[in-house]
Amino acid sequence: MAVADSLEGPSTAPAALWARRLAARLFGSPLNIALTLVVGAVLVAAVPPLLRWAVLDAALFPATPESCRIHAGACWSFIVAKHSQILFGIYPFDERWRPALACAGLLGLLIFSVRPSAWRPRLALYWVALLGAVQVLMGGGVLGLTPVQTAMWGGLPVTLILTVVAIGGGFPLAVLLALARRSEMPAIRTFSILFIETTRALPLLSILFIASIMLPLLLPAALLPDKLMRALIALLLFASAYMAEVLRGGLQAIPRGQYEAAAALGLSYWQTQRLVVLPQAIAVAIPALTNTIIVMIKNTSLVLVVGLFDLISSGKAALADPSWNSPAVETYLFICAIYFALCFGFGRFADALEHRNKVSR
Repeated sequence: MAVADSLEGPSTAPAALWARRLAARLFGSPLNIALTLVVGAVLVAAVPPLLRWAVLDAALFPATPESCRIHAGACWSFIVAKHSQILFGIYPFDERWRPALACAGLLGLLIFSVRPSAWRPRLALYWVALLGAVQVLMGGGVLGLTPVQTAMWGGLPVTLILTVVAIGGGFPLAVLLALARRSEMPAIRTFSILFIETTRALPLLSILFIASIMLPLLLPAALLPDKLMRALIALLLFASAYMAEVLRGGLQAIPRGQYEAAAALGLSYWQTQRLVVLPQAIAVAIPALTNTIIVMIKNTSLVLVVGLFDLISSGKAALADPSWNSPAVETYLFICAIYFALCFGFGRFADALEHRNKVSR
């Protein structure tokens, strides 16, 4: 018996300790007891009906309008039948393998890029090559691909392209703007301040309207970029202004002794920034940068006001089919799940990066 008790002790002790800690957190004080009871009552009242609507009474197959009419729950059949339109918008149906391949390439390189071992100068070349390949694949007109105007691009590819270009192109510009704002040269510092403060003072919607409505009035048609390119530039400039201020806060957190030590080693200004200051400033600013980037991912949905078919616009277009009962809740839940996956995935990557930086320090 003693041997059995000694064998069972180490395995049961952690479970018992965990149970005691959980009980202390749930029932350790009158306030905790009240909150536990309230949350438990809400879960008991909300979870069974939600489970019944989303799973037990839901329609899934066959993916037809009749399937939804005979079921009282969620109409997931609509998502199954219309997922291609929601994901790729009004892109020609027979050519939707092209945006699907573009999405796979963008997501694949994003996953590849989060590995610290991939952070080499050639990674920028990979992104430039991939974006060029996406342009050729989506636009067509070469290699036997049917031409497709950017006005017909939509859904997930547009969201990913806007996100990658706005954040990937805006970050280097943000670094330059942050350094320029701290520059001792008045002209450069003044230009940076004017750009950052003016951009931050304007809502993103107004910048998109300027790019979509006012630019065609100011530029000749031959010099006017298409609607997608104008939205890309607007989002890039907007993101760079916000990230520049975040990076400026990181730069201000670096002790003066770091600059003096770099000067004592004989490093030039750009060597000091690249090797000493910026790595530390970016590490300090990771939480604020993460928040800004996640906001920018969600801000890509605002391009619907200038006529671009992002995920939300594609979902609205799919809901316009009169043969279905317009299951808007299911459609927007599907779109929300995509945005959640993008934002949550980047948030977890930033947490891992911050933890790695703390360990290395």
